[in-house]
Amino acid sequence: MFDLKIVGGTLVDGTGRTPFAADIGIADGKIVEIGTSGALARHTIDAAGAHVLPGFVDLHTHYDGQVTWDAELSPSTLHGVTTCVMGNCGVGFAPVVRGKEQLLVELMEGVEDIPGAALAEGIPWGWESFADYMDAVERMPHAIDFLMQVPHDPVRMYVMGERALASEAATNDDVVAMREIVRAALVAGAAGFSTGRSDNHRTARGAATPASEVDARELTGIARAFAGLDHGVLQAVSDFDMMQGPDRFDPEFDLLEAMAIAAGRPLSISTMQRDHAPDQWKRIFDRVERATARHSSRIPGEKGLDLRCQVGARAIGVLLGLEATFHPFVGHPSYKAIAHLPLADRVQRMRDPEVRARMLIEKPEPLAACNPGDAGKGTAIPPLADYFLANVNLVAMRLFRLSCGYEPRLFDCIAGEASRAGTPVLAHIYDALLEDDGHNLLYFPLYNYTGMNLDVVRQMLLHPRALVGLSDAGAHVGTVCDASMPTFLLAHWARDRAHGIPLERVVQMQARDTARFIGLRDRGTLELGMRADLNLVELDRVALGRPTLARDLPAGGRRLVQPASGYLATLVAGELVAERGALTGARPGRLVRMGRAA
Repeated sequence: MFDLKIVGGTLVDGTGRTPFAADIGIADGKIVEIGTSGALARHTIDAAGAHVLPGFVDLHTHYDGQVTWDAELSPSTLHGVTTCVMGNCGVGFAPVVRGKEQLLVELMEGVEDIPGAALAEGIPWGWESFADYMDAVERMPHAIDFLMQVPHDPVRMYVMGERALASEAATNDDVVAMREIVRAALVAGAAGFSTGRSDNHRTARGAATPASEVDARELTGIARAFAGLDHGVLQAVSDFDMMQGPDRFDPEFDLLEAMAIAAGRPLSISTMQRDHAPDQWKRIFDRVERATARHSSRIPGEKGLDLRCQVGARAIGVLLGLEATFHPFVGHPSYKAIAHLPLADRVQRMRDPEVRARMLIEKPEPLAACNPGDAGKGTAIPPLADYFLANVNLVAMRLFRLSCGYEPRLFDCIAGEASRAGTPVLAHIYDALLEDDGHNLLYFPLYNYTGMNLDVVRQMLLHPRALVGLSDAGAHVGTVCDASMPTFLLAHWARDRAHGIPLERVVQMQARDTARFIGLRDRGTLELGMRADLNLVELDRVALGRPTLARDLPAGGRRLVQPASGYLATLVAGELVAERGALTGARPGRLVRMGRAA
């Protein structure tokens, strides 16, 4: 007898094969039959008219703090994700010297725009080593599975103390100590090691992140922690020094390639199109292809170098609003005077014609001198804000209402609206922010949108060296809600877009491909013996709802959440964790330990 049968559905099994009709039998959390069976089951789900997909594996999340207090790991759980990977971009919360926890809070607050007060109140702490951190989190049941990567910055801070914060070069003894820490974490089951080398990443105090400028000696020295192990991946984010001239690109890639060679493990590099260097993404893919070909193993049975480009499913953008981290008036003196007020009171004041007229002509103060309520600090938002205020007419050509979707046309931009209405651009933005009693949000595609469409994203997604990622779930909570990318892939790319991507390939991208890259071979496809991590969806109804600000983080912290429709059910190891957009309270999720610790 099966524990569960799913009957009448159309399977998109994650292997890339054409969808087909079949029933699924589940027992002990695994798929034990695919086909048509008369066997009995304790429970049956009628999936007639629906598609049955494997659960999605999200490679790029920042739930490192949230996982310690939130058993649900939302909003990912409501977007079909059944396994997530955290510890990306070199930031996290272990290892940590007792008494120095606040430094890691400030690092995560700045880099990932997560309220420091929420982290300080929500994280229970009590650990020191990365293995201790894993043990502490493992004791709490969760809705979905998760894996943990060792982040570079906390490792460096643990070993070097103030010298790490001052960006000093590591000594040979420092490198050995860091390697031993990473090795111990990998042996304890950590899924890999991540490093961040982006100038946009700053602490809450505005300082560069500790590992952002480290040399090849440190990176390769740490990477040798993987020696002799048969699990683990590397993840890196880098600007490739795009603002310092093209001559810096190849040396930076050489450094990351050397790290991957030293580790002998797969590496994924965050890749996107930037307006300042619109073809840089092609150079990254080209170097990845050449490095992979150059290091391909010619000895049967040995693996070559596995380099991938981790790409998003849409533009990497931010949401602007009176409830969000940023909007164009945060630096205006008249706004700063009311920033502490509840939203309804702010809206009432801003609707006063005198306040409106004054704010539209005020000279904004430098954003670094602002304290706009509980807005985030230190991320890419301050530079964006300064640029926005200095170039409002230009920026408004890439500012849209969310009702236009995530691939809006130039015709629909706020600048176009203002022109057609005969309203000055800044005044039009001001009025738009007050709509819906101040709850309105405007969308600003920051990366991947140089051509004002997603054609480049499609090229990236279909490249054989691409991995779907960059959802940043759990991070940038006041500006971004890209945890919804799995749903966007289904609705936009597999169904709505004229030049889209076949459904079977979209599912394969975010289930099998991501699972296999991180080293998971027990999920990602609907095949006999696989974990019963499943999504039942009504494809014609799959859609994203409007993002809203929820104050459900510790200490009253706020975050953007975005609902999804069309998901009939999500199962983790055969247990129903979500049904028709609501969580069931089931907690079958666990920390997945890799390697010998599995």
